[in-house]
Amino acid sequence: MRICEVLKTSAIIPELKGTNKEEVIDEMLNLFKNDSRVLDLKEVRNSVIERENIMSTGVGHGFGIPHCKTNKVTEILAAFAKTKEPIDFQALDGKPVNLLFLLIGKDNLVAPHIKLLSRISLLMNKSEVRDKLNEAKTVEEIYSIFESEENKIS
Repeated sequence: MRICEVLKTSAIIPELKGTNKEEVIDEMLNLFKNDSRVLDLKEVRNSVIERENIMSTGVGHGFGIPHCKTNKVTEILAAFAKTKEPIDFQALDGKPVNLLFLLIGKDNLVAPHIKLLSRISLLMNKSEVRDKLNEAKTVEEIYSIFESEENKIS
């Protein structure tokens, strides 16, 4: 499964308003507020926060990948966002985060969920990809970066 199969332009935020971990996660989850693929947004939020409480998904290099698996969605959902100012995400490297990729997996789709997490990590570990995303100003630019970079790893 490819990132651009689950990440839609309607789920990209070029500049989050939130200033802390919970606010930015809520802001990203709110993209799915009236989405028929979400059976219970409150439970999805609880799953993301519960996973975050186990161990921070701030993986380093200014990047966080909040994620969960739940039966409260009908398919895998994704969102990407950037913060204007880096926020404390309790990242593994101790540095603040400004690039966030939210992945909500469906309980019975474990293999695609893991594959997507792997593909996202592979891309986001490249400093040139992070630099391009940090420079991008529009939803279209951001989506195009993911599309282009993902084609390189296919």
